[in-house]
Amino acid sequence: MNLFRLIAEFFLVYVLYKLIFDFVIPIYQSAGKMKRQFGEMQNRMQQDINASKVQSKTEAAKTVKKEGDYIDFEEIK
Repeated sequence: MNLFRLIAEFFLVYVLYKLIFDFVIPIYQSAGKMKRQFGEMQNRMQQDINASKVQSKTEAAKTVKKEGDYIDFEEIK
């Protein structure tokens, strides 16, 4: 009976070891990696948005409305 209990305890320890090192730790590491990747992606998107805002402002400043090219008129009935 004592031998059976010892074998059962070793089996339980082995199952807990496999559960922790083959399931829990990899999930924890994957979650951290995904969190970092999402943060990096969000930072890149924010940088792209900021760059496009700056570019659109500089393009708007470069476009100068030429006077005399277009005459606004009203149709008289």
